Amino acid sequence: MTTIRKYYYGDFGESASGSENSEINAINKMHPSSVGHDWPLWEIFIRSKQGLDHKHVGSLHAADAQMAIENARDVYTRRQEGVSIWAVESKYIHASNPDEAGSLYDPANDKAYRHPTFYDLPDALKHM
Repeated sequence: MTTIRKYYYGDFGESASGSENSEINAINKMHPSSVGHDWPLWEIFIRSKQGLDHKHVGSLHAADAQMAIENARDVYTRRQEGVSIWAVESKYIHASNPDEAGSLYDPANDKAYRHPTFYDLPDALKHM
């Protein structure tokens, strides 16, 4: 009976000691079913040819930043629409709590001067 081995990105084939058990253990460790536990989650941002800003397009698991960028290229830029890819490990992203939005944005409510409701605008400004 023939044994079929599956290799995934990052597999190195036979280990330095030549032991098949250690090779199998290395492959099992990198198997996609364990990816969610071993590989970190990366947030992917793509800059399109028409824009100057990067937009969040999705998330993926990868062993390192280079692998995240290569996988993002394959998954999120199939039609060659991107000119730049950012991969940010999710653990480095900090966000505000939506439940605390009232207290977070409350100080801006008392700054009415930021809105042009108190100013007389010249007629030449049509798109303000």
